[in-house]
Amino acid sequence: MTYLVLLFAFSSGGINLFAQQHPRQEVDFNKGWKFALGDQPGWSATDFNDKSWRTLNLPHDWSIEGKFDQKHPATVGGGALPGGTGWYRKQFQVPATAKGKYIAIDFDGVYRNSEVWINGHYLGKRPNGYIAFRYELTKYLRYGGLNTIAVKVDNAQQPNSRWYSGSGIYRDVKLITLNPIHVAQWGSYVTTPEVSNQSVKVDVALQVNSGTNKQTAVLKTIVLDADKKVLATNTQQVQLGTGQPINTTLLIKNPIRWSVDHPYLYTVQSQILVNGKLLDRYDTPLGIRSFSFNSHKGFTLNGKAMKIRGVCMHHDLGALGAAFNLRAAERQLEILKSMGVNGIRTSHNPPAKALLELCDKMGFIVMDEAFDMWEKKKSEFDYHLDWAKWHKKDLEDQILRDRNHPSVMMWSVGNEIPEQGGTGADTSGRVITRSLVAIVKSLDKTRPITTGNNNVEANNNLVLSGALDLIGYNYNHDKWKDFHKTYPGQKLIASETTSALQTRGSYDMKSDSARIWPVRWDLPLLTGNADFSCSAYDNCYTPWGSSHEQTLQAFENNPAVSGMFVWTGFDYLGEPTPYTWPARSSYFGIMDLAGFPKDVYHLYKSAWTDKPVLHILPHWNWKAGQEIDVISYYSQADEAELYLNGVSQGKKSKQGQDMKVMWRLTYAPGELKAVSRKAGKIVLEKIIRTAGAPAKLELIADRSTIKADGKDLSFVTVRVLDKDGNLIPNADQLISFKLEGEAEIAAVDNGSPISHESFQANQRKAFNGLALAIIKAGEKASDVTLTASSVGLQSATVAIQLKP
Repeated sequence: MTYLVLLFAFSSGGINLFAQQHPRQEVDFNKGWKFALGDQPGWSATDFNDKSWRTLNLPHDWSIEGKFDQKHPATVGGGALPGGTGWYRKQFQVPATAKGKYIAIDFDGVYRNSEVWINGHYLGKRPNGYIAFRYELTKYLRYGGLNTIAVKVDNAQQPNSRWYSGSGIYRDVKLITLNPIHVAQWGSYVTTPEVSNQSVKVDVALQVNSGTNKQTAVLKTIVLDADKKVLATNTQQVQLGTGQPINTTLLIKNPIRWSVDHPYLYTVQSQILVNGKLLDRYDTPLGIRSFSFNSHKGFTLNGKAMKIRGVCMHHDLGALGAAFNLRAAERQLEILKSMGVNGIRTSHNPPAKALLELCDKMGFIVMDEAFDMWEKKKSEFDYHLDWAKWHKKDLEDQILRDRNHPSVMMWSVGNEIPEQGGTGADTSGRVITRSLVAIVKSLDKTRPITTGNNNVEANNNLVLSGALDLIGYNYNHDKWKDFHKTYPGQKLIASETTSALQTRGSYDMKSDSARIWPVRWDLPLLTGNADFSCSAYDNCYTPWGSSHEQTLQAFENNPAVSGMFVWTGFDYLGEPTPYTWPARSSYFGIMDLAGFPKDVYHLYKSAWTDKPVLHILPHWNWKAGQEIDVISYYSQADEAELYLNGVSQGKKSKQGQDMKVMWRLTYAPGELKAVSRKAGKIVLEKIIRTAGAPAKLELIADRSTIKADGKDLSFVTVRVLDKDGNLIPNADQLISFKLEGEAEIAAVDNGSPISHESFQANQRKAFNGLALAIIKAGEKASDVTLTASSVGLQSATVAIQLKP
C-alpha cells in the first residue's frame, strides 16, 4: 500500500503542520496517487484493492500518453488522441490531534466531469474541466486512521472541445488544513480605488468563515513590500458570524507601480486573532496600477499610453500535454517576452492559477476568458450540456479566484458565441450577455468586460445588449478603421487576430504571392502541399485571417485599437488548419509546438522591442539556378545590405508601412550575409551558409542547473549539423537519447504538426534540423548527462546539474 502521511510533525528537521507560526497549511497533495483507465463498480470504495494500479504524481494527463489516430472520437480537431474514463485514488493518514480542524481538498482543474469520494462518501461533481473547486473533508475523515480519496474523471463523450483538452487531474491539488475560524476560500478582495504618485488607498474586503460562532476577534491587516518590510498596518476589533465581509482601508505612501516592465508586487496580509491566538493568516498579492481604455486613444497604463501586444494561448504545453508544469509555462512566457509580447489571452477558458501568478511576476496583461460557448453548442458533447446548471457557479468561482491578480485587466465572458446572431424573438445573446456581465460585476467592478466577436456588424446581439465595456473584434483587421462608424463611442480591443499559417523551415515561392487556405472557412482544403506544410514566408493564412505583417500594420497605425492578441503564440495540439489527418496540431503559432521560433518571431521582435534585430530567411540549400526570395527583418537601423558570396546584391530600406525588405536572387551555393546599418555604421551582421552532409549533433540546454524537486525541467535542443557547424535545414535523422543521473526524459518533440511519434519516448526524428528533449529532475541532487546519438553522426552530450 502506498500512502502519504500528513498532519504530523516530520522529523529530521521537518515541519510541524500545526506549528503556531503559520496556522494556515496548504500542503502539496500531488504525490503518490494510484491511477487506472476504465470504470468499474466499487472503485470509489475505501476497501477496494488498487495495488495493481499505476502509481504516479500529479498533475497528470493520460491522453498525451496515447497514440495518434484519426479514428479517436476527439477527432483530428481535438488532437487525434484518446479520451476515455480514468480513476485516481490516494490514501493518507490524519492524526487524532487534527480533530477539530477544518480540512479540505483543492483541485485547480480536472478535465472533465470529475466526481470525488472521501472514505466512500460522495462529495460532488464538477463538469467544467477548467474550473478550480474545493471540497471540505472534515466530517468524513478517520482521525488517527487511514483515509482514501477517489476521483473519477470522465472524458469519454467526445468531441467536447474544438482543440486538444487532455484528460485527468491535470492541475495542482492541495490539502488545506485550517482552524475552524479562517478566511474563506478566495475570501480576500483587494482593490486600489485611489492611486497617485504620492499615495494609494488600499481597500480590503475579507470574508471570514466562523460558522454560527458570533464572537469578537481582532483583525490585523498589514501591507508588506517586495522585501517583506511592513509599510502599513490596521488593527480592529470585528464581530464574526455575521456572514458579511469585513472592510479595511490602508494608505501606502509613494507607491511603486506594477507595470509590464517592472511588475512590482506588494503583499496584503490578513491576520485573525481570538484571545491573542493567531487563528489564520492569509496573504493576498497586490500590484498597484491604474489603467483605462479610451475609444480613440486606446489603452493607458499608469497614465502612459501603450499598446497591449498580446497573443492567444491554449492550455496545452506541447509534448507535455495538458498537465501543468510551472517551468514549462515559464519558458513559454520567457520566449514570448523576448519578442516583445506583453499580453496573454487565456483562450478560451480559465487558466491554471499558477499561470496567472507567473503573469503577475513577469509582467503580462491578461484577458481572462471564461467560455467558448453558451447555450448553443459548437461540439456535440461540449459545455452547452452543462450550461443551464453550472455556468453561474463556474463564472463566480473564476472571478473569485482570479480577481486579485494584477495581471488580469479584462474579463472575457465568451468567444465567437453562436448567440451573436438571431433576430426577432431570438435575441437570447442580449439576455445572456447582460446576465453574465451582472455576475462578474457583482464580484468585481474594477475591470472591463468583453467578448471575442467574429460577427463585427452592428447587428451583433452581444454588443446590442449594451452591457459590454469593451468591444472585442476577432479578425476583421480591415474593419478596424471603420469601428467608430459601426459602434459610435465604443472602445475596441482586437481580441483575436491574424490566423496566419506557417511550418517552421518550409518556404513556398514566391514570397509575395498569397496562399489563402482553405478558400472558405466551411470548405475543405482542395489544394495544398504534398508534405502538409505551410509557407514560413508569412504568405499563407486563413480566409478569415491575414498575414502577420498586414495585421501589424493595421494595428500599429490605429491608436483606437487598444490591443491585439495574435492567434497564436505557440502551436498547440488539435485544430490542424488548413489540413486534416495526418496533421494533428496547429500551424498558427509564432513558435512551433516544441517552442522553436518560426521566422515571424523576428518580425515581432523587430516591431515590438527596442533591441537591434537582423534576421534573414530562408535557409541557403536550394537547387542551382533556382530563383529564391530572401527576406530580412531588421530594426534599429536605416537599411540592410545583402551579399551573396561576397558580392553585394544591393541595399534595401523599408518603405512606407513595410516591415521587411526582400531580394529576389538566383541561387548559388555558398554564403549569404546581411548587414544592417544606421547612419552608415554597422549595427548587426547575419550569415547563413549552404550546409553540407550531416556530420554531427549538438545539444543546447536552456538551463544547465535545475532544482532537484521532481518537477523542474531543462529543455534541450538538438541540432543536426554539417562538419563546419551549419544547421542542416531538412535533416530528419532519428535521434536516440540516453540519460544518466537522477532525472528522466519527460517528453520528446520536434515541432512537426504531422509527426505521429510518441511524445513519451527516448528517441525522436529531427524535423527540419531540430529536435527537443525535455529533462525532468528527480528529487536528489545529482550530475545528469544527456547523450544524443544518430547513425552515421558524431554524438553529443550535455551536462545538467540538479541542485537541492
